[in-house]
Amino acid sequence: MRVAVADDGDDDETVASPPPTVDVRARRLSRPSAPGLHEDATQAPSAGAATGGPDSLSAFTTSPAEALRLDEILRTRVFLKLALVVVVAALVAIVIADGDPVAKTVVALGCGVIAVVAPWMLWVTREPEGYTTRRIVIVAIAGGLGASSSLVYWGAASPATAVILFGIYFFSLGTQPGVTVILYALCAASHLGFSALVIAGAADDPGLVPLTALAVRDQVATTLVVQVLFAVAFVTGRASRRTTLAAVSRLDAAVRVVSQREAVLAEVRQELDRALKLGGPGRYTDQVVGSFRLGPLIGRGGMGEVYEAVHTGDGSAAAVKLLHPSTLADAHHVERFVREAELVARLDCPHIVAVREVGTTAGELPYLAMERLRGHDLAHYLRRRRAVAPSLVVELVRDVAIGLEAARNAGVVHRDLKPHNLFAAEVGGRRRWKILDFGVSKAIGSQGTLTGGHVVGTPAFMAPEQARGEEVDHRADVYALAAIAYRALCGQPPHRGRDVPSTLHDVVYGAPRQPSALATLPVDLDRVLALGLAKARDDRFATAAEFAQALAAATAGSLDDALRARADAVLRRSPWATTR
Repeated sequence: MRVAVADDGDDDETVASPPPTVDVRARRLSRPSAPGLHEDATQAPSAGAATGGPDSLSAFTTSPAEALRLDEILRTRVFLKLALVVVVAALVAIVIADGDPVAKTVVALGCGVIAVVAPWMLWVTREPEGYTTRRIVIVAIAGGLGASSSLVYWGAASPATAVILFGIYFFSLGTQPGVTVILYALCAASHLGFSALVIAGAADDPGLVPLTALAVRDQVATTLVVQVLFAVAFVTGRASRRTTLAAVSRLDAAVRVVSQREAVLAEVRQELDRALKLGGPGRYTDQVVGSFRLGPLIGRGGMGEVYEAVHTGDGSAAAVKLLHPSTLADAHHVERFVREAELVARLDCPHIVAVREVGTTAGELPYLAMERLRGHDLAHYLRRRRAVAPSLVVELVRDVAIGLEAARNAGVVHRDLKPHNLFAAEVGGRRRWKILDFGVSKAIGSQGTLTGGHVVGTPAFMAPEQARGEEVDHRADVYALAAIAYRALCGQPPHRGRDVPSTLHDVVYGAPRQPSALATLPVDLDRVLALGLAKARDDRFATAAEFAQALAAATAGSLDDALRARADAVLRRSPWATTR
């Protein structure tokens, strides 16, 4: 695969066309048949993973609370298996040991309840969805009754109380505080009530270790100690859950910060060399080009340079883009430059950079004079903030969508939307986002393209059909805008492979992380971004305007139910990735 980087230059305060646009000299990206290129993101999940089975539950955590819930499911399944072992041991014990026949019958019935409920619960919790509050209440009551029945046979002062103690602590670690309270109250009340009747002489203690073997004062003391131990087990279990959740939450937050910083550092390293080269005089500084006198160089790329300029007549500011002399021998580059001038000149929209003049220099170099913008591009903001507030993203997407709608109505697909090509210009004391660089754009219905059928664009923000080298329409720009919104909200792009081929592979076959797993965002934003980033173009929003409206509604908590259902259907077919 041959890769050519078309670097048109950018600067924080210019309209220059920014890098790095990748021209991949391949018609299609074929899926590898051997390991490599992030194959973990392309392989179908295992049966357990696909169904959410217990062996792969940890892979589907999206929050600390969810992680603890999934851990509880696994722990409960182990507990139920051990409970069955204890039941078998207890039944063997009552057969071998002496004891009151009625007490044997009571404990056998208690063991029978557990022997029925435990296998049933193991069966229904093969899927995480089977682990419900109602079913846990049934298990807790069955376990409490079974354990309490052992007091009748072994005695209220026997080691049987240790089994109850363990059960209380185990359930206190769970996510359902109501279940824990039910079990604790049942066990504590059973032990206290039985002991009180025995101490008062209202009932006999037929246990193998009878409470009546002690003096009355000792009976009271023993009962109180057991009750205190039950309470300590309950309080300790609940406190342990809270501290574990807090620790996991801190770890999750730290992982998010590290992930976002890695993404920002990758972007900063990519721009550092370029930033050091701009701001000084260029080869054409102080020359007059058309109606403009050129000033400092403010942008440089593989195809050309961008200069700050002033109009020789009225002194108004402009930015003049000149093609490199070395590119004149390549008709493709010249045609692409002229196409950009033609397309942008006919797009009259306040959210698209305006063209002031198009022509050639005395040396036959094509040039394009554009409005001089003051402000910063989105990449500048993201390098400093990692992620930005949803309100700013809503504003950004709203403005850009207006520009994309103007392009769509003119039959133009941008094909290279990215943070460098979205500029926050200061206009009349307010911020107005503008779209830059239509150098690789495509006119819908035109014969062929300026890219010779190659894959052209920026991999991290490229639509899957574009990465495959297929024909694209305006929905490729909708995808790119959604990818930019994802990057701005989450602190990292939806796909960031080790290199260009691996990134393209992930774009076509991989799934991004769930946005709310990377940043604190409403679930409805997950849904809107899922539609915007859908692999199939028919699953996406029909226009950028629809995407902007849905994003604003999701941020405000007023997303339409029909859109929610549509997004949920897409996510069932193509769920978010759990790790990346």
